[in-house]
Amino acid sequence: MKRTRSKQTTRAKPRISAERVAEMIEEATVDAYDESEQAIGWLAMFENHLDLPFDTDVLGVRVTVEKIDLRDDNRIVAVCRRGKQKQSIAITELPLPTPKPAGADWIEAYSHWRGRQWSSATFRP
Repeated sequence: MKRTRSKQTTRAKPRISAERVAEMIEEATVDAYDESEQAIGWLAMFENHLDLPFDTDVLGVRVTVEKIDLRDDNRIVAVCRRGKQKQSIAITELPLPTPKPAGADWIEAYSHWRGRQWSSATFRP
């Protein structure tokens, strides 16, 4: 039997080059001295470049991404609404619709930066 992957688990290949990702990371984090300032820089990039609101599906439910927010622990989240219910989802975990909203490449760049940050972290027991 042939196995196929669902659209939800299939990751699209990056639309932007590694060079462009590096430029975007530099733009978002320039003059930021700690994690908090870097997070504020990324939030500014989302506010300036990501076209909101947009609709997407989260766990099979249609939601509207209304805004991007910064949590006290420096996590950036997408604030999603369905009717009167609101839910925040880490922006790196947010499934994007097809076609992607304008500025979605900033989410890709942030994900690369976040992954690099975590992979270079030193964890001690």
